[in-house]
Parts: sequence; structure tokens; C-alpha cells
Amino acid sequence: MALFYPLLIAAIALIILGATVEGMLYLVSVGVLLLIADVLYLAVRSVLRRRRPAH
Repeated sequence: MALFYPLLIAAIALIILGATVEGMLYLVSVGVLLLIADVLYLAVRSVLRRRRPAH
């Protein structure tokens, strides 16, 4: 989880920077890819937590 928050902040910053600076739409793309990676990370983490057998 320590990696999730810095990646989330970086993704939001890249999206904002790419949207405001003309000609830097590739930063928006990178930011969106980081957001997708964060969401996938949370999904995998929740699935793995749910699959643990209860003793």
C-alpha cells in the first residue's frame, strides 16, 4: 500500500500537467496508465485477500 499513494499522486499530477500544458498530451496518457495500474493493483489485492481460507 505504500507504493499505491505515491503512484496515485504522480498519476494525478501528470494528468493535470499534461492537460494544462499545450503539446504534452503524452503526459495525460502516462497518467491514465498509472491510474489504471493503481486500480488493477487494488483489484488484485482485494481478490487475494478474499481468497485466504478462514481457519
